[in-house]
Amino acid sequence: MKSVNGQSLRCQVEKWLAPAPAASVHVTRFSRARLGGRRCVYVETSSSRGVRALFFFRHDDGSWYVFPPAADRPRVTAGSIAREGSAPTSIPL
Repeated sequence: MKSVNGQSLRCQVEKWLAPAPAASVHVTRFSRARLGGRRCVYVETSSSRGVRALFFFRHDDGSWYVFPPAADRPRVTAGSIAREGSAPTSIPL
């Protein structure tokens, strides 16, 4: 699962979870988003200090990161607040 820019899943697991050489690493959950088919995996490693785990998200360029691609992140804008009725559309004078 190597990406063009070198952000492979293995590199990210080593960077964020830093498993010991003898420690086992397991992908315990695998998911694919309904829209766009983007992938997300949950990786666990254990040591004498306990279990460590993180979600990793696959981006459009093939790289893996601990944050979802920009298109999948929730956004709050002034327009979405106004549509929800949380902000007044006009101010009485």
